[in-house]
Amino acid sequence: MAGAMPVAEQNASTTIQQVTQTSQKLLTSLDESIFQQIQPYVNKLYASTYGRYFAQTLFGVPLANILAAILVFLLVVLLRKYLTNIVTRFLMRLAGKTETKFDDIIIQDLEGPIRFLFIIIAFDLFFQFIFLDNTFTHLFLSTMMIFDLYWVLYALTPALQTFLYDYSRTNEHLSYELGKFILRLVRLLIIALALISILNNFGVNVAAIIASLGLGGLAFALAAKDTAANLFGSIALMLDQSIRIGEWVRVNGVEGIVEDIGMRTTKIRTFEKSFVVVPNSIVANTNIENFSRRGIRRIKMVIGLTYDTTPQQIRAIVEGIRSMLQTHPGIAHDQTLLVRFDRFDDSSLGIFIYTFTNTSDWEKYLEIREDINLKIMEIVHQHGSDFAFPSQSIYVEKLPGTTKTEG
Repeated sequence: MAGAMPVAEQNASTTIQQVTQTSQKLLTSLDESIFQQIQPYVNKLYASTYGRYFAQTLFGVPLANILAAILVFLLVVLLRKYLTNIVTRFLMRLAGKTETKFDDIIIQDLEGPIRFLFIIIAFDLFFQFIFLDNTFTHLFLSTMMIFDLYWVLYALTPALQTFLYDYSRTNEHLSYELGKFILRLVRLLIIALALISILNNFGVNVAAIIASLGLGGLAFALAAKDTAANLFGSIALMLDQSIRIGEWVRVNGVEGIVEDIGMRTTKIRTFEKSFVVVPNSIVANTNIENFSRRGIRRIKMVIGLTYDTTPQQIRAIVEGIRSMLQTHPGIAHDQTLLVRFDRFDDSSLGIFIYTFTNTSDWEKYLEIREDINLKIMEIVHQHGSDFAFPSQSIYVEKLPGTTKTEG
């Protein structure tokens, strides 16, 4: 194990050095030809009538070269949008010949890195015209180039996002939330690699820092145990697919619509419009009631008829309600359906109704239930009965101020 660590450090350092060297070579090839074409014209100024003025130096640099550096820098900066459009249009023509849409998305998101590349070229030309070639300029330009290269990689993630979301629609094993989680990990990895490359470019021994983290790994793990628990909780949720964005759930006493499942927390919007954030470690280790997965919703009620309703009327009403429910388009006919006269309440004759709608959508459920309630009212009135309401009958044995008459 001790021998493996230096090998890993050496491989990581080699990879980062290759990225830095590639960025520097690319930068040199982009602007050398421009400098070689413009500098001869600058040299002609020295041989002109006013050559002695242009040959005067400022901070050791001829005035003609300073003016050329400023003009070239401003020209490239002002034209960078136009130049970027030329490049992107050319790439879009090439992408138009393919059937896939991912290359179009990539080219659209490359506009930012391409425009920034012209800024780098402008700075490099500026430094070349004023003959400023030192450690600072190399460090400054190579850092900008490394940043731009990783920006290109980051610009590829929207295409990856589209691919993952499209794939999640056709593959039940990859949910929208899992695709979103993978996308976040990829973006974090790109940002981390960019930071490591930039630090290495500044001479920071990143491999040694990574190795030193192993010594403090235990302390770090103890300090970050809650974060790690939430991270693994989010992975468990996405692999299990117990909840998804947009579903109606009850988690740890919180009921509402899931708005987001992040790497650390799950965000739920309650029906009172409160915004509740629940750590994923709690969500993954508690009972989850997912109302959106029901597919059907229950209707359970007791209607009370007046006591003057005859047995024949009750039989007809019960049969009428049962027939209505059996043919209603909003009822799940493969589920339990019960309509029975089952009780004598204090002030009514109770008919028990138990059935399920064929939808779990709350608005559609209320619409179906409203229609059923109206049809029940029609059935009850059609058979000459009415709904009871709480009432009491009081029998007076003797009125005040009267006496019993004897026969």
